[in-house]
Amino acid sequence: MAFVQPSFSPPRCTSEPLPPYAYTPGRFPHPVRDPQGHSFGRPPPSVSPTELADWRTSRVYRVGVDLFNHGYYWEAHEAWEALWNALGRRGVEADFVKGLIKLAAAGVKAREGRAEGVARHARRAEALFRATGGRAAGRLACLRCDGAMTNLSAAAYEIAQQPQSVLNDDAAPVVRVFPFVLVFV
Repeated sequence: MAFVQPSFSPPRCTSEPLPPYAYTPGRFPHPVRDPQGHSFGRPPPSVSPTELADWRTSRVYRVGVDLFNHGYYWEAHEAWEALWNALGRRGVEADFVKGLIKLAAAGVKAREGRAEGVARHARRAEALFRATGGRAAGRLACLRCDGAMTNLSAAAYEIAQQPQSVLNDDAAPVVRVFPFVLVFV
């Protein structure tokens, strides 16, 4: 994975269709609890043991990346949370995924217009990426994130320092708030 500034439509990692709206609490129907929600009645994301063995082929991980890159922060959080739980919530890989979850949560707070929430989640993401990068020692090589940990950590730090720079409570169904996307290299 690499870190790039988007001056184009983000690349897609999967062929999964994107939802009609990005969930923002209080603005749109809850995706799974409300009968009008875009994922109502669908089973939650599940992760197969094969996906844990080779993250490059992990559908859930890539769906999370697609969702995040296109402004579906709550939905990306949900996808990555399934992966985080499957990883046992502990260890280098789990902490990396937890960092992504926190960054996605910062995106939700940005859509709600809540600078304090953005800063809190971004600080936690930054700490997880910084700690993960120091402990990875090749364990995340399957993610192909050479150098990405430093970039993700720096991006999360910048967001935490200036959360108002990503606030966007526009009523549009989907809004990308971060000045970067995640891509596979």
